[in-house]
Amino acid sequence: MRNSPTEDLSLSSPPDEQRFTRSIGLMSNFSLGFTYLSPLTAVYSLFALAMTLAGPPAIWWILIAAAGQMLVAMVFGEVASQYPITGGLYPWSRILWGKKYAWIAAWIYLWALVVTITSIAEYSATFVATLFSYTPSAFHLLLTSVVLLLMMMAVNLSGTRNLARVARIGFWCEIVSVIALGIYLLIFHRTQPLSVIFDAMGVVTGPAGYSHAFMSASLLGLFMFFGFEACGNVAEEVQNPGRKIPVAMMLSILFGAISAIISVAGYLLSYPDLQGIVSGKIANPIAEILNNALGPQGEKIFVGVAVIAMLSCILSLQAALSRLLFSFSRDNMLPASRWMAKISANNVPDNAMIVSCVLPLLMCVWVYYQPDNLARITAFAVAGIYISFQMVVLAALRKRLQGRKPAGSWTLGRYGLPVNILALAYGLAGIYLLCQPGPGSNLADQWIVVTGLAVVFLSGALYLLLARPDHNTEQGTHYQPDITTD
Repeated sequence: MRNSPTEDLSLSSPPDEQRFTRSIGLMSNFSLGFTYLSPLTAVYSLFALAMTLAGPPAIWWILIAAAGQMLVAMVFGEVASQYPITGGLYPWSRILWGKKYAWIAAWIYLWALVVTITSIAEYSATFVATLFSYTPSAFHLLLTSVVLLLMMMAVNLSGTRNLARVARIGFWCEIVSVIALGIYLLIFHRTQPLSVIFDAMGVVTGPAGYSHAFMSASLLGLFMFFGFEACGNVAEEVQNPGRKIPVAMMLSILFGAISAIISVAGYLLSYPDLQGIVSGKIANPIAEILNNALGPQGEKIFVGVAVIAMLSCILSLQAALSRLLFSFSRDNMLPASRWMAKISANNVPDNAMIVSCVLPLLMCVWVYYQPDNLARITAFAVAGIYISFQMVVLAALRKRLQGRKPAGSWTLGRYGLPVNILALAYGLAGIYLLCQPGPGSNLADQWIVVTGLAVVFLSGALYLLLARPDHNTEQGTHYQPDITTD
């Protein structure tokens, strides 16, 4: 027989354990995942690169990645429904496989989140400079990034309700800046036929043919469709999490795909000189497209809306990282765990939140001295997150093959095994594409993603071997019994 799923984990927690209050509804949980996923940020960051690599057909990577990550979200939804525990990937991996396995998965995810927050803060700083018309020098961008990180930390520290409110504001700004603008461009400024999305426009393919060029543009989609897991990272703050978290995850991907397709299609079909973008002659194509369609004042207003959406993305990322650190620390798995495992009166792990701001801030200082590394560390972040995801997917598949069935209030039923296998296959293909050597003058530059992953993995394994954090605590009572067999 199956155990009935536990909707309120606090019922099984010891009296002295600090607990969250459940103040996040379905809309706020969905908004949190959607603003973390942030199609606007991905499109703005990678549109030019994707067009120069593969031309307009690069738009198809949005649908490919969305379909693959929807499979992953379904697997995550089943796990989150049975185990709605703060921290997401770490407690899920721990329950499904074990403490050492969970340590490695969460350690990689932790540093990938740190780098992702750094990247978004740096990209956002350039838009802030455009909005307020000051020179985007390296020092100005550093100062702006630091201010943005501190501002979002202050909002996060003010309480979960404010986090939810700002996430909803960010959601509507994303809708305006991607869907509404895309529809406007398609209706009033269309200059290209729909067939252009099948036209590579003479992209140089080399001996490997166009397929290699198309694969090289995969980052446009792969970078876009993570963030839905944030819906599960705050599980102990969500009302009726067993049912609402899986729905919020899948809605994040669905709306993300719709938003991104409309946005990119609007840019492609509205600009008369696509060949100039594909050839790389137009260095900042989105600004050019907006100025061409909206004029200087309209572009300014749009940039302001985009900045709010990006700030909401930083806010959601900080919240996800702080809950991961809290979950780690609650099990005494990190240095200063007792300090980071405290929850304030505002229902926030304050100290973990401070660390979630300080680590990206230090990374921003490093980028200031090594500005050429921003794009490289972004690719590392995406690869790290995909690896962490697939460790959860693999652990869930292992349980299925052992004859265990999820007992949460939301399950895939008989479709669970094929979905699980397809999700793993997609994730492994994505990791392969992300780890391909990039252009560079030396070996380290070409293999920067693999090198970064190796450093993170080896440092985590070394800490696990020497500090033995998996021996610090027995599995806590906030973990529910394992999945049962029928």
